[in-house]
Amino acid sequence: MNRDEIKYIAMFTMLLNHIANIFLEPGTLLFEIFVDVGYFTAITMCYFLVEGYGYTRSKEKYGKRLFLFAAISEIPFCLAFTEEGTISFVNMNMMFTLFLCFLILVVREKVQADWRRNACIIVLVVLSIYSDWALLAPLFTLWFATCGLTDAQGKIAEDFTAQRRKKLWKVFGNAMLLFGLVNLAENIETMSPGMSILRSLGAVAGIFLSAVCIIYLYNGQQGKKYRTFSKWFFYIFYPAHLLILGLLRLAQ
Repeated sequence: MNRDEIKYIAMFTMLLNHIANIFLEPGTLLFEIFVDVGYFTAITMCYFLVEGYGYTRSKEKYGKRLFLFAAISEIPFCLAFTEEGTISFVNMNMMFTLFLCFLILVVREKVQADWRRNACIIVLVVLSIYSDWALLAPLFTLWFATCGLTDAQGKIAEDFTAQRRKKLWKVFGNAMLLFGLVNLAENIETMSPGMSILRSLGAVAGIFLSAVCIIYLYNGQQGKKYRTFSKWFFYIFYPAHLLILGLLRLAQ
């Protein structure tokens, strides 16, 4: 599978997750399936953010696009996820989180002094508290960036193919462990221990599927057809689908 095909899957699984959270009854089987499958998206996009940072011709333009679409997406995001009333502030959207992740990559490349670099990264991670996938997405991005897939300038390392599986399984394994523990801590307050563990295992299924796609199925290439369309589709789809879901929520 090429990069664009995996991203299209990520857009679809994100859509399922958002449909579940907005329209479906929590605790139902369909809700759990849609939500858990949707966890495929965030870590997949963190991985491709790191890879894209290494490949992009202009990191400045890359960052500006992320910030622009983060700003465009905020009202649709809040419109879609407001629980009562027309619209209220919910959180900063995932595109904003990815922008913070992008800044983490910039800091790793540009800030030379270790203590300044580490301090800046900590600040950026903490800033994500008020955004979607708070703390987790920045940590996933940092893990991908520091596991040897990229060099000091953010370029894809020459040994990427040879060492790919070992390095990536370490990151995905840590991500599954962390996300599973977070879900376990949330569920244990309202469920039996057995059900809490079951729910947590379901929650990490999306991350596991992402690992399988990227480690075993991804060919490392961008799609050869419709490259310009795909590039802009991935940016536009996020605010567009949130706006549609938000309007449908109001129409209920």
